Amino acid sequence: MDEPEFSASSPSSVFGPEELLACYARGVFPMAEARDDPRVFLVEPDQRGVVPLDRFHIPTRLRRTVRGEPFQVRVDTAFAAVLGACAASMPGREDTWINDPIRRLYLELHARGHAHSLECWRDEFLVGGLYGVTLGGAFFGESMFSRERDASKVALVHLVARLRKGGWSLLDAQFLTEHLSQFGAVETPQAAYLRLLKPALRLTPDKSALSAPLTGAEAVAYALQPTTQAS
Repeated sequence: MDEPEFSASSPSSVFGPEELLACYARGVFPMAEARDDPRVFLVEPDQRGVVPLDRFHIPTRLRRTVRGEPFQVRVDTAFAAVLGACAASMPGREDTWINDPIRRLYLELHARGHAHSLECWRDEFLVGGLYGVTLGGAFFGESMFSRERDASKVALVHLVARLRKGGWSLLDAQFLTEHLSQFGAVETPQAAYLRLLKPALRLTPDKSALSAPLTGAEAVAYALQPTTQAS
């Protein structure tokens, strides 16, 4: 499907937070060719990366790490900093798709309560985290970063725990990567993804679960809890 593009010079009334949420609701998302390219494209991939919440996997070593609580996990205390870290160059990731128009859009979504960050802190330094968008019972993971070993992985476990606890049903990862595969992420055709998205959007999860404090042991337990079947 051909999708429009917009740029840093486009009026905010042309494409703003409401238009971006509408894109998520129909299964497309924004990306830029490069951090310094002002253009933004709306992408609808043929294959979609999804992390099934009821089949989330945590490798054994990582379970021990999360339970050991090497980081202080916070929610929405440094959204702009997480967004900036995800946009920054890192070894092995010299360029990213997060440009200035995208930064502005997600900062606006955060101000409206639709975009959230999970952050890992050590000694008051932000060492890792992730951010994404919530709409109904769907959470759209956007990007993550690590400055210390396992920091983004710990943030992901805490995110999944909160999504399970709060009643979300879909964690969209956009594309399947080797990194996400270790957690049980799968690739699904876009048509099948849309069939998952539609009922998820009708849900009303408990958003307070995102910011509720969890110990490392509680995060592992919630992330791995079996799905309850109605009798």
